[in-house]
Order: sequence, then structure tokens, then C-alpha cells
Amino acid sequence: MLLGRTLVRQEGPRLLDLVEHVRQLIRSDRDATAAVLADVDPATAIRLVRAFSTYFHLANVAEQVHRGRELAGIRARDGTWLAQATERIAAAGVPTGDLAVEVRRLAVRPVFTAHPTEAARRTVLAKIRHIAVLLEEWDRATNNERRVRERLEEQIDLMWQTDELRIARPDVVDEARNAVYYFDELHRDAVPHVLEGLADELSRLNLELPLDARPIAFGSWIGGDRDGNPNVTPQSTMEVLDLQHEHAIRDALAVVDELRVDLSPSVRIAGVTPELEASLELDLERLPELDARYRRLNAEEPYRLKLTCVRQKLLNTRRRLAQDQAHEPGRDYLGAAALLDDLVVVRDSLLVHRGELIARGRLESAIRTLAAFGLHLATLDVREHAEAHHSALGQLFDRVDEGDRPYRDLSRGERRALLAAELRSRRPLAVSPPPLDAAGARTFETLAAVRRSQERYGHDVIESYIVSMCRGADDVLAAVVLAREAGLIDIHGGVARIGFVPLLETVDELRRADGVLSGLLEDPTYSRIVALRGGVQEVMLGYSDSNKAAGITTSQWEIHRAQQRLRDAARRFGVRLRLFHGRGGTVGRGGGPAHDAILAQPWGTLDGEIK
Repeated sequence: MLLGRTLVRQEGPRLLDLVEHVRQLIRSDRDATAAVLADVDPATAIRLVRAFSTYFHLANVAEQVHRGRELAGIRARDGTWLAQATERIAAAGVPTGDLAVEVRRLAVRPVFTAHPTEAARRTVLAKIRHIAVLLEEWDRATNNERRVRERLEEQIDLMWQTDELRIARPDVVDEARNAVYYFDELHRDAVPHVLEGLADELSRLNLELPLDARPIAFGSWIGGDRDGNPNVTPQSTMEVLDLQHEHAIRDALAVVDELRVDLSPSVRIAGVTPELEASLELDLERLPELDARYRRLNAEEPYRLKLTCVRQKLLNTRRRLAQDQAHEPGRDYLGAAALLDDLVVVRDSLLVHRGELIARGRLESAIRTLAAFGLHLATLDVREHAEAHHSALGQLFDRVDEGDRPYRDLSRGERRALLAAELRSRRPLAVSPPPLDAAGARTFETLAAVRRSQERYGHDVIESYIVSMCRGADDVLAAVVLAREAGLIDIHGGVARIGFVPLLETVDELRRADGVLSGLLEDPTYSRIVALRGGVQEVMLGYSDSNKAAGITTSQWEIHRAQQRLRDAARRFGVRLRLFHGRGGTVGRGGGPAHDAILAQPWGTLDGEIK
């Protein structure tokens, strides 16, 4: 109704009449609808399309708010999913020691990706979000319904006057900005509440959620997914990571500033540990730029002064990244580990000086939230097509001229043997950067950019390298050899900066899943890489391509069976399996209720982790 009023205000009653006429005709007479639309001039057609588009935006947000109300009612009656799980665990009598092990390695990672058919401008997303807040406020309104209604009308008018489409085609960084919008919202609200809820439920089982645990973290493909997207370059990858870090540091500063306001205990009333005193003394020595006013005003408030030092280190980190300078330990942060260490020192001091409620409350919530997002918001996955690695390596192997046939003529078994032998050797295949054609150079430079990004931001920023259209162990080994050339892998030096992930996308590959995994793990050199990565092998399951080729039911069944075979293969080789489900939003891409999908996985395949 409010949209109809907007259409009349902005465009006149004739547009509203046309919208209603088309809406009614579509339900009853498609031929008549087509006849009406055929007579519409282009300018009116654009307004008509925009009217329906705006309608669907409003219908979707109204449904989401309504579902939120329904879920709240269900949770009030039956408890949350976490509460229900807690009750089942208690009823099953799971030993506390066993449960503690599972909790420590619990790791859920939702991964964001850009999709060109689902692009929405950030300004439109913000308006939809504002409308959702107003609808929730309307529920609680007692005597200010008129004001809420007026604000809703304002937002709908603004939506109508806002162009949904960008004049310029969005680039990779624009796509990342849309994702960052969601990460910022999650950082402020949803994730702290989820983690607090998890900690509360575990306390009912006499368990404590370890501070260094990361039960939830986030991933992203935006800026790292090179397969079929020529716009994803090493340069755009670094730009996306810069953007994520800028927002992550801003979010961390907001958290630390709130803690600075809260943590005002004075040494005249409550003491501090020697560890906090030593840490603060070292910070004050290393941070001469810290405003002298803080040193004077907070001299008797060591917790607040320590947090001010943490804030200064965050500012120094931002400046270091902006100026592309080297990391200075003690003056800025490389990743989130040292930041979390600083906050844990504060927390431990509070615990032994009558500040347990403070330490266990707002401070632990902040530590867990910062652990979830780090200083990078989301870990970037890099994905490249299997043939890109073979193309680059073929040039290098043919150049050293050690075989009797060109690399491209080798069978999969022969390539696998050649690559495995090469991994065992200590030689480089070529100088760095290697002599490659333009496509091969881009593939190699992507791996080189991974190494530079880890040196610039820390090792958590990129962890996985995904090989798409993987059909055999040789496809993964080719990526490993090329990564060795880029300095990411050094078997003899005990270095494996990234893990390698076969992506099994078609029904044929899903049926051979255990063969691909066994072919990798039976190679001692590759097994060494898995051991260096914590004994975990990740495998990605593709829902979209298998759905398109075989249909929804066959795809789901083959993915289910593939997981069982992968589980058994991993157990034979004594490694843990992390399954990465490439589920999209639509049913055709594996979409559906995530909670039900997780519970439907085969026994033994959820070994504490899921992506």
C-alpha cells in the first residue's frame, strides 16, 4: 500500500493503475498480459519494471521480518537450535572430556562469493536494512505508529528515486564492498550474540569455550576466484585484502573504544598482575607517539591505558598497510594473534583481582568476536582451473627437456609420477619469475601474490588454494609444484604456507572422489604437506555443475555417496577431512535450510569442521 502511494506521488496515478492491471492479468490471462505489455513504450516499461522490482524488495524484507518473528516464537517455545543440541548431548551422556575435544576443534565457516545475477548496490542494501529495522520497530510501537509509518514512506520514496543499477560495471573491489557491508553488520551484532549463546550453552554442560577457539569464522571468494574471471588479477586481490583490512581495523577500533570506556578500575581500588604491568611498560616504551595526555590522565587506570596502547597499535597497523611498510613487532599487528594476546593479558589480570564478571562478560565477548574476524574479516580462498597449472608447468618441464615427450602428451599417471618426483627434489624448475607465456605468467603471479599477501597481512589471510575441474591427483600436484616455485611450499624446510583443495564438480568426479583423495595421500611428499597443515585435508564438493548435468536428486545422492567414500579414504590414511560444500542460494545450486542440510550429512563426515 505504501509503495502504491509512492508511485502516485512520484509518477502519477496512471502508473499505479498499470501496475495493478498487469499484476491481475498475470494471474489469469498471460496472452492478454503480453498484449498489454507489447503496447507499452520503453520509458513506461522501465518504470513498470522498477515498480515490480521495488515491490519484490519490499515483499522480501517483509517476509524476512515475519520469519524472524516466527523464529522468535518457536525459540521461546522450544529453545534455540543450540539449546536443543545441548539438551540432546546431556541426555546422551557424552563424557565431558570427549565433548571438550570436540568443542576445541569446532569450526564453521560460511564463505561469501559474488554472483553477477544477484548484485545489489550497497545504497539499496542499506535502505532495505533500514526498512527492516522500521518494520521491527512498528511491532514494538505503542503510540508512535504514525512516525514509523512516515519514516517507511520516506525510505520507499528514496528507494524509488535511487537507481538500482550502476552506471559503470562493478569491478572486483566493488563486489568486495558489498560483501564487506555484511561482514561489518555481522561483526557488530550477530556474531557476538551467537558466540555468547554458544558459551552459555556449553556452560550448561560444565564446559568452557576456550578463548583461542574459533568456532565460527568467515571466508570469501571475492578477489580470489580466478576461474573464468579475467578481472581477478593479483593486483585486484591485494586491493580487496586492503579493503577488508581497512574495515576490520575500523571494526576492531570500535570494539576497543567500547572497552576503554568500560574498563576503568583504578589501582587504588583493584590491583593488576605483574604480567599486565610488564606488558604496559613495554608498550609505553615502544609507543612514544602515544598522546601524553593519556599517560597522565590514565596513570592510575592501567586497564584503560593498556587498551589505549592497543588502540595505538591498531592505528599503526592501518598506517603501515597504507604506506606499505614493514611490520614492527610491538608497534603494530601482523594478523590478530598479538592483538588477542594483549586482550588476554587484560582479561587474566581482571580474573585475579575481583573482576571476574567484567572479564567473563564484555571482554571475553570482544576477544571471541575479534578472534572470529581477525584483522582481515574473512579468509580469502584462491581458485584456479586445473588446466592453468598444467599449461604453465608444461612450459617449464619442456624447457628443461628431460622427457622424451612433451608434457601435454603425458597420461595422467605419467604426469602424476613426474610431479611427485619433482616435489621430492630440491631444485627449482626455473628462475623466479619463470619464463612463461602471458597466461602462465598470470597463474604464477597469482601464487606469488599469495605469498606477498601473507607477508603483508599475516598467514590467516589466505589458507586454501582450490583447484577447480579437478579430475585426478595430478591436477592437485601440478598446483603444488607451481606453488613451490613461488616460495609457498618447501618440503625440506618444513614449510607449507597454504593447503590445496580439489574441487569435484561433475557426477563422474564425485563418483571417483575417493580415488582422487587416495592418489594424493598415498604420496609421502603430499602427505607431508597435509601434516604441516595440521593433518587436515579439505575437499570441495560442487553442487551447481552436478545439478546442471544430472538433476537435483541425482546430484544430492552422488554428493552424499562421495562424502562417505571421502570419509573412508581419509580414515585409511589417518587424516582429518574438512568438507567444503559449494552450496548456492537457489535450490538448483544446492540451496535450502542450512541447519537441515548439515544434519542430513552422512555419519562421520562432520569431523568438527564444515565450510
